Amino acid sequence: MISMLVAAAVGFFVAILLTPLAIRLLRERNVGQFIQEDVSGHLHKHGTPTMGGVVMIVAVVAAYLISHLSLWTQAEGFAFQVRPFTTGGFLVLFALGGMGLIGFFDDLRKVTRERNLGLSKRWKLGGQLAIAGLFAWGAVSSGVPTSIGLIRPTGIELGPIFFFIWVLLMLTATANAVNITDGLDGLASGSSALVFGAFMIISFWIFRHPEFYLLSEDIGSLELAGISAALLGATLGFLWWNAAPARVFMGDVGSQALGGAMAALALLTNTHLLLVVLGGLFVVETLTVIMQVASFRIFDKRIFLMTPLHHHFELKGWPETTVIVRFWVLAVICVALGLGLFYADSIVNGNIG
Repeated sequence: MISMLVAAAVGFFVAILLTPLAIRLLRERNVGQFIQEDVSGHLHKHGTPTMGGVVMIVAVVAAYLISHLSLWTQAEGFAFQVRPFTTGGFLVLFALGGMGLIGFFDDLRKVTRERNLGLSKRWKLGGQLAIAGLFAWGAVSSGVPTSIGLIRPTGIELGPIFFFIWVLLMLTATANAVNITDGLDGLASGSSALVFGAFMIISFWIFRHPEFYLLSEDIGSLELAGISAALLGATLGFLWWNAAPARVFMGDVGSQALGGAMAALALLTNTHLLLVVLGGLFVVETLTVIMQVASFRIFDKRIFLMTPLHHHFELKGWPETTVIVRFWVLAVICVALGLGLFYADSIVNGNIG
């Protein structure tokens, strides 16, 4: 429990203190956001520093490492110790940093070309698949079940090959879903913080009941709870500066990284399908884009004024802050529903305490 609190606190303070320095540095180097011309209400945001997601990644790594340091234990009193690391934490960091790296190159290309066009779809998807493939290999090697999980493995066995495909789908889909949602000040960071808070609770619950969830010791449920806390703290610290009116944007480096970390936590806690509920807002935003494209190509008609969905309501006349807060409310409902399903499963199976 103490390590979780330390991780959350360090993640928060590193992000909240480091972000202003990053804003100054990005301004000096003219690393600003380019706004689509069809989003007329956002033209005033042109030039706002972007790629601030690098700060979140640094904050999470710092929080994860520091949370493993101990200066006092009840058994030995004051003594410097380093708590053992487990594979689970490194896998989440790999997904966070790997997907963030793809987003970094995407952002860098936008800045150098001075256009809102980054990597080509082929290069972007190829990079995401490479990171996802390495993650899948590490997960299988660490004893992660190769069956689809809801709140625990469902018994629907995929086998190593199809599990690899499943991991590729989850990581790339979640990274792109968070990226799609990142279109309003603080929308993606605030919603992501809620999801990471849920995974912190879920992972700690699994730690309390290891015999019930049968999570591999190499993964380490307490480790996952700690890194979830670090992610929660880092996203909240960044949200301080990213909330409307945003002084910095996370960029693809941030959204891709957060999406990768979400999918990694779902895969390692065997709550694959529960992520669809916990991250329901991201799912809805992505579905509206898919529906819009399909409707236009098949029927030559648009369902929404503009996608993702948050832009539709902006064009309907909703103020940006109203859209953000109401979408945060939807994110809270999705997370509450997901945690409710998780807890209900514990009640049904007699795992309470």
